[in-house]
Amino acid sequence: MTAFPPAARARLRRAALLGLVCAGLTASLTACAEEPDPDQGTNGVGKLSATAIEGKARAAAGRAEAVHLSGTVVSKGRSYKLNMRLKEDGGTGSVTSKGSAFELLRIDDELFMKAGADFWDHEEAGSAEPTDPDKGAAGKLEDKYVKVPDDDPVYDQLRGFTDKDVLLDGLLGLHGKLAKGGRATVGGVRTIEVTGGASGEGGRLAVSLMGTPYPLKLERAGGAGVVRLAEWDEDFALEAPGKDETVDYGGQLPKTSNG
Repeated sequence: MTAFPPAARARLRRAALLGLVCAGLTASLTACAEEPDPDQGTNGVGKLSATAIEGKARAAAGRAEAVHLSGTVVSKGRSYKLNMRLKEDGGTGSVTSKGSAFELLRIDDELFMKAGADFWDHEEAGSAEPTDPDKGAAGKLEDKYVKVPDDDPVYDQLRGFTDKDVLLDGLLGLHGKLAKGGRATVGGVRTIEVTGGASGEGGRLAVSLMGTPYPLKLERAGGAGVVRLAEWDEDFALEAPGKDETVDYGGQLPKTSNG
């Protein structure tokens, strides 16, 4: 048997003791290793304060060239279901409200609207027929792109649905003191949540922890809708409709059942 000098025996005893300690800890979740860093492999915004995270998300959204916005927005007691692709010079997509849907297309300042006959049918309850000069408008306008005159009272309202900056500025705000929430995934992307108020009563904003810290999901305060934001900076084509697809109504658009 090999005899070890005292110093060597001491080292062996320490090594054996350390091995026993680590073996015991390994059996209970391998605690000899360091705790994993939850921000490892991320963009690092999860380490920032809630205010800083929201600021970075807003800045990223403001710099983006394009976005796909979808979800439901409640405004002044009225619910709108949106599915819009937006960029700096226009947007395209659909809006649904009160069971009626219409499509919007804007290229620079030219705004077009397309809807079915039921949308254009503005017949009021108890009325025998539509009021002139709009009589028969529904049939003429059905499933055609109608150019919205820029002096029409609804022009600014409809244009707002196609304006990236207007929509994002109006939607992204949280109310109350900001706080950091939990971590989750949105569309397979790791996120950190910022809440308005400790319990989120002022809204919840999920911000990407991967790449650019874009806002990916917003739950608006007071149950005023949930919106998802995706396809950031992914360009898309905006093409004006052909003449055979377009009707120039000429004056103000007829009032509709949604107006």
